[in-house]
Parts: sequence; C-alpha cells; structure tokens
Amino acid sequence: MSPVSMKIENGIATVTIDHPPVNALSGKVRNELHQLMEKIGKDSSIRAGLMTTTGRTFVAGADISEMDNRPEVPELYDTFDLIEGSVFPWVAVIHGYALGGGLELAMACHKRIAAPGTMLGLPEVNIGLLPGAAGTVRLPRLVPFKDAVDMVTTGKPVNAKKALELGLIDAIAEKDLMAEALALAEKAAAAGEPRRLMDLPVRETPDAETLAAAEAEVRKSARGQDAPMENFDCIRDAVTLPAREALANEQVRIHKLLDSEQAKALRYMFMSERHTARPEGMEKHPPAELNRVGVVGGGLMGAGIATALMLAGIAVTLVERDADAANAARERVASTLGASLKRGLISQAGYDRAMADFVTSSDYAAFSHADAVIEAVFENMDVKRDVFRQLDAVTKPDAVLASNTSYLDVNQIAEVVKDPSRVIGLHFFSPAHVMKLLEIVRTDTSSLKTLSTSFSLAKKLKKTPVVAGVCDGFIGNRTMSAYRRDADFMLEEGVLPQEVDAAMKKFGFPMGIYEMQDMAGLDINWGRRKREAPTRDPSIRYSSIADRICELGRYGQKTGAGWYSYEDGARKGTPDPIVEKIILEESARHGFTRKPMTSDEIMARILGNMQSEGQKILDEGIALQPSDIDVVMVLGYGFPRYRGGPMYLANKR
Repeated sequence: MSPVSMKIENGIATVTIDHPPVNALSGKVRNELHQLMEKIGKDSSIRAGLMTTTGRTFVAGADISEMDNRPEVPELYDTFDLIEGSVFPWVAVIHGYALGGGLELAMACHKRIAAPGTMLGLPEVNIGLLPGAAGTVRLPRLVPFKDAVDMVTTGKPVNAKKALELGLIDAIAEKDLMAEALALAEKAAAAGEPRRLMDLPVRETPDAETLAAAEAEVRKSARGQDAPMENFDCIRDAVTLPAREALANEQVRIHKLLDSEQAKALRYMFMSERHTARPEGMEKHPPAELNRVGVVGGGLMGAGIATALMLAGIAVTLVERDADAANAARERVASTLGASLKRGLISQAGYDRAMADFVTSSDYAAFSHADAVIEAVFENMDVKRDVFRQLDAVTKPDAVLASNTSYLDVNQIAEVVKDPSRVIGLHFFSPAHVMKLLEIVRTDTSSLKTLSTSFSLAKKLKKTPVVAGVCDGFIGNRTMSAYRRDADFMLEEGVLPQEVDAAMKKFGFPMGIYEMQDMAGLDINWGRRKREAPTRDPSIRYSSIADRICELGRYGQKTGAGWYSYEDGARKGTPDPIVEKIILEESARHGFTRKPMTSDEIMARILGNMQSEGQKILDEGIALQPSDIDVVMVLGYGFPRYRGGPMYLANKR
C-alpha cells in the first residue's frame, strides 16, 4: 500500500500521508510525495490542495533510522520547493505533532491550520542536526527573529496558541479541522497567487548588536555542542542574506552535521532511550491498573514523586508520621504542583482535580485501596523494612510495593513481605517530577507482573525506565561512586577539587563532581561511609579527605561550606584554603609526591573508571545492555548527551 495518496473533489486536491506510527518522512514517503508533487503541482484544474495525514499526528519528523544509510531519493527541500512553487495554494492541516520535517512541510505550504493542542517545533538540534529542508530560511519569514533562534537552538516546541501568536500558523480550528481547513483553502484560492515564503522578506532584520547578543547567549548554553551554533548561523544567514543563498549555506551545514561525531552520538542516545532493555517474558504479563498510588513520606523526594503521579493524572494517597507532617506534605505538594500550573504543564482544571483526588493521612490504613505504594523515607534499612511490614498488613495482596532507595539491598526489604514477588525498587531522581530517569530495581523475587506494572508506571510518568539488578547503588550510583572515589584519589596524588570540576565541565558536564556533592549535601554519604566502616576491607585503598571535611560540620551549600565555601548564602562556591590544607596533609600522610594533571588526563581517569565499573555491572548482570548504562549516566548524572555515554565511548576505541 502506498504511504501517500491523493483524491480530487470539486477542484480541491487532498494529499494524505499514511505512514504509521508517526508519519515519519522515510525515503519511501519522500520519494512518493515528490513524484506526486511533480505530477500535480502545475495542474490548472486544481484550485487548492490540502496536505493531511492519518492517525494521531501530522508528521513527527524524519526517519532517524535512515540517517546513517540515507536512501537515494530527492532531497526534501526540492520536494518542498515543488509544493511552495505550486500555481495553486496548499493548506497544511495539522494535528498532534508537526516536528522537524513535519513543520518544514507545513511551512512549505501556503497556509497552516492546526487543531487545538497541536505542538509544533524543530527539534533537530537534539540529535545534533538542523532543519535541512529550508526550515531555517522559512521560519524567520513567519516568526520574529528571537523566537526563530529559540526554536532551532533549543528544539523546544510551541503549542498551537503560541504558534498562532507568533504567526507560525494562520488559524486554530474551533470545531471541525477538515471543514475549516477546506474553508481556508477556498479563501486562499479566491485570493489568487499563493504566498510563497521564500519570496517574502523576514519578519525582523536585527541589527549587529542584537545578532551579537543572541549569538553569545546561544554559545553559552551550547556548552561545547556544535549543532546549536550551526542552527544559529543558519538563522543569521536567513535574516541577513538572500533566501537562496541562505538555503545553500543551510545545505552545507546539514551535510557537515549529519556525519559529525556529535550527531552520531546523539542519534545513538535517541535510539537507546527508546529501546532500553525489557526483561525476557515481561510482554506476556499485562500491567495492573494504576488508578490510585500511595506514597510513604512527604519530604522533598516523596512530594516530588506525588507531584509526578498527579501530573500524570493518577490519584495519590500520601502518608506521613503524624498529622502535622501530613499537612506540611500537602502544602509542599500543592506548592510544587502550583509551580507546574504556572509553567503551563497542567491546566487549572487539572490542578483542581489532582488536589481533590490527593489524600493525606498519618494512618497506613489509608493505603487499603491503593494499586501500588512507593516508599520514600529515610535511607535506612531498619526504617524501610518497618515501613514494608506495615504496608504488607494493610494493602491489597496484589498491590505493588516499591522502595525509592538509592543504594540499599531491595532483596532485604522484600524479605519482610509475605509475597515478595510484589516488591520492586523504583529509584527516582530529584526533583522527581522533573527528572526523566527511573531505575527499576528487580529483586530476586520480583514477578514479571510487578515489572510490567513498573514499566507501565514509567510510561504514564513520561520517564525512561532502565532495569537494574540488586547491588550497592544499582547502575547509576554504583558507577558514580566508583569515579567519585577515584577523584578523591586524584586529590591525594596532585590535583584540587576545582581542577577536577573544571575538567568535567570542559568535557560537557553541567557541573563537576565536587560541586554536585556540595549541592546534594555531604552528610548522607558520610553517614553511609560510617556505617560501612566496621566491615571495610583494610587492604582496599580509602581516602579520608571527605570524612575530615564532614567532621568540621561542612556538609555543602546548606551549611555554607563543603568542598567549597559559600559565603552569605552564595550558590556558587569558591576554593577554600581549609580544604586544600586537608588535601595536602592527606597527600603527605600517604607519601605521595604530588604531580599536576591536565584536564584531558583527569577526564581519562574519570572515563576509565566509569567504563571499568560499567563493564563489571554488565558482567554481573546488573545492567542488561551497555546502552542502558549510557542512558542512566546521561539522564541521571549529567554525562553530556552529545558524547553518547561512557560505554558508547568505550566501544569507539
């Protein structure tokens, strides 16, 4: 069956792309669309055309799987030139998503109408590319300069309402999308010669100062990525050069980026996030319904988990230790959910409904109707086991019981439940309603039904699920602990915290390991190290630098000092002579002759430790595939996406 079809009624041509699931512009679609446009583009019997698609969305972009082996078909910009150069007007009839090549297709049409709720964007920058079908040339002819820059350099889509305000679309359908699109086509046909964007001036011509300021802002946020700057250069060309000259430059840049190492790494990450491993046989076990989910604990993490559930439309019951704590948790959740309301992530009606369905209590019996309960209390095994004993006594026998633990042995937690098959680890990352990663920790007894339900929950929460086995720290924290431990060894051998952090930021991390520890707080890991001290193998190298810092009451930003000092509540730390003195003393105590290291040498050590620990995690079956480790490190720990993850880099050597 052809993915592109056409019918003509009363002089109106309707072209329909039918290429499930998202009508991606694959080689076959592009080829057939081009042939059809050549055939009908100059047909004088046709008064107007409607560009439509089937299914739940318009066109959600190109087929990424073809980018490494591109089929020999006409270039998209040639096809879109045929549409724009037609003697009769084309109307793009948009619903769902118009992303990447989909929005470029819509912009090649002469009019655009969208269903309410439609999202439109040019997200190519997220896979290291740019809109390569004249998108960067047409866009600033529709929308203001700053908005054009934002759309192509961040990849963030806009909704239909915003698109109408910007001028990206001509109308939002009020009732019947197709009927109103037909009326728009009739009106455009009656107006005569179609409006061709490539022939029009840009919306705004910025002066040199505006261009320089915009470039500086993009460069700062790009943090070493090539694609944002190439996208900016395309918009700058579009507003300063003739359209065809700007298009020629766009084509040079897109072909350069397609074969770049960053684009290859970003395509790898795009596919890896969508193909995280599933336990064998899980597909045979449908997930349980999740109408109401319980949360134990209303602190920062518990409130974040509750908010994430409520944003997903799931009713929540939260239990705290007493009435005052429960009320405080309710206020915390309401505040966090309110911030999402202000950002437009939830409607007022949705907010009101979520809060009406939100139950807080100090009695575990409130969980009697919950389909799942997620524990988010203090990271202490005795405390967590006691919570699960109470949950086992009051919850439905088939309710999933999940622990949001960062390090602890979930097998030991499951031991206190009569049916341990319903116990799972769900490691959320803070803030839980924002971070996209969810480590699903499979115990020795977790059933496939429990796993299936956990994956279903991740999908509802719009999070990327990664299965991990039980070990200290699972995938992410275990890997981080390994390179953090070696970073302390590097301090003993010759470097300082600010040098390690600078090397990591130069590599592309948003912050270094010592800055991150100060932000998170040093006391929790210190408590863990003290608990482990009696059983620590004395033959294994151990650095006491962090312990000595904590012994001074320096727990990071919250105490005004940690690895760095934070005077007067500053968020950015400054190197502290006290910390340097401790480092030099420990270095001398261990007999090291201090040797400086370059940024590249520091990163080689960090990457080597990540990769070595990652291989152990694979060998032990803790992770199911190498790309799962990369997904965890990118989504949960700030590893630069455009480098593909530590295991990706290891396989490239």
